[in-house]
Amino acid sequence: MNIRIFDDLDTLYTEAADIFKDLSEKSIHEKGRFTVALSGGSSPKAIFKLLATQQYAEKIDWSKIYFFWVDERWVPLHDDKSNARMTFETLLDKVPVPEDHIFPMYKDHILPEEYAQEYESYIRNILGNEGVFDFILLGMGDDGHTASLFPGEEILNEKEKWVSAYYLKPQEMYRITLTAPIINKAENILAVAFGESKKHALNEILNGEYNPELYPMQLIEKNENFMFFTDHNAMGK
Repeated sequence: MNIRIFDDLDTLYTEAADIFKDLSEKSIHEKGRFTVALSGGSSPKAIFKLLATQQYAEKIDWSKIYFFWVDERWVPLHDDKSNARMTFETLLDKVPVPEDHIFPMYKDHILPEEYAQEYESYIRNILGNEGVFDFILLGMGDDGHTASLFPGEEILNEKEKWVSAYYLKPQEMYRITLTAPIINKAENILAVAFGESKKHALNEILNGEYNPELYPMQLIEKNENFMFFTDHNAMGK
């Protein structure tokens, strides 16, 4: 696993934006497109804002990128809690991405469990039955969750579905998420987690016993395709 520890967050964000740009160029050159699944949260927000700047936006062929999401709160797209809304406001409304290349993880007038099946069909239509994203951006919560794979939830045992929705009792809301099987298929994964609040979970994930029921990030395979960006506070150094 490629772990990079940064002294400052601005450098981390810049390196992450560079990875997005470089991988998009490589994938579009080799395959004619770039397929991504994005996360919400403060660190992706900063990365998206950077990608929308002239420095990056003019160097990326947005017309050949397909945007999916890693997970979402089951709220309307105009809701403040929507990951998709944040991504539109910081990036997608500012760059020329074809509308039919964008797949928000929410739809009105449908049950979340039904939309999970529909969303998987969207992925299959673009990626085929192999389901290999070119790039997935992940975050990690203080409790060691990633995507909407939360500690102790049944979804952690999912082996077949690519997308699942369920009611998360502690948050009193539905979540919809990519599952570990399809995340692990990705050609490139970048996980970003930093700050003192991540220290305990990150130490357990990197150095502790394998216990994904308690630390779901351990479900994500740490191979040559996996990059982890963090800082000295989270690493305890």
